[in-house]
Amino acid sequence: MSTQGSLQSRLLVIFDGHCVFCNRAVRWLLRRDRRDRLRFAASESPKVQGLLARHGFGEPHPQTGPTTILAVSDPDGPKEQLLARSDAVVAILRELPSPWPAIAVVLGWAACPVRDFGYRLIARWRYRIWGRLASCPAPTADERERFL
Repeated sequence: MSTQGSLQSRLLVIFDGHCVFCNRAVRWLLRRDRRDRLRFAASESPKVQGLLARHGFGEPHPQTGPTTILAVSDPDGPKEQLLARSDAVVAILRELPSPWPAIAVVLGWAACPVRDFGYRLIARWRYRIWGRLASCPAPTADERERFL
């Protein structure tokens, strides 16, 4: 993937580029990430396919897309770690300015199976409620450097 320079000490957020809810969530994160701690990539991007394969995630299903959000620390590095579902959400919130790290702590107190149950409910209904895009929207010129 060769992203080491652009991802140095940043968390890579891998999301479903065709999901309206997921794209809105990325826009929400971009507005709040004032410390420039996050980078983004659509799961459909060829740039992340090797990383996904290393962690047992294959090509996204064409009808349902990827089933989860992923957060990767130290991509391609010796300490690469991939987090999925609610663990990814908690890790992402930790990178934002106040009050989001505190909210991450509170969410972290809940048992992972309970958090993941809520996450899976949203993931199951996201296309029906928010819709599906024909293609992943391109980032604006100002946002481009924050996407792989």
